[in-house]
Amino acid sequence: MQFPDSLGRRERQILEVVYKLGSASVNDVLSEIPDPPSYSAVRTFLRLLESDGHLTHTQDGAKYIYHPTRPRTPVAREALFRLMETFFGGRPEQIVNTLLSDEQLRLSDEDLEHLGAMIAEARKRGQEECKSS
Repeated sequence: MQFPDSLGRRERQILEVVYKLGSASVNDVLSEIPDPPSYSAVRTFLRLLESDGHLTHTQDGAKYIYHPTRPRTPVAREALFRLMETFFGGRPEQIVNTLLSDEQLRLSDEDLEHLGAMIAEARKRGQEECKSS
């Protein structure tokens, strides 16, 4: 996901977990990240992310449940565009080519049909925009 460059590796990992799960406690974060730091370190990172405005929390008994402050979709979009710029020369077709040629991914016929329909719809929208210009 696209996060400010000021975030460290652990802060980024923790924020990614919260976005992935939708909400997370300290224990949720600990179970999701590789080679996790201590419980108190995760708690501190979560509080820092909250004070920086990235997270908010609710209380469930004695534990805090952290939630992202920004909706997932725009954050995911920003992350995808950054990934595309960094690793694929800003070219969306390179991302698609990587996905389609990955032997481990093995897209189903249904997945390919859906992608084809999405491409056809994008082409249709593009033609309609040209007509209205």
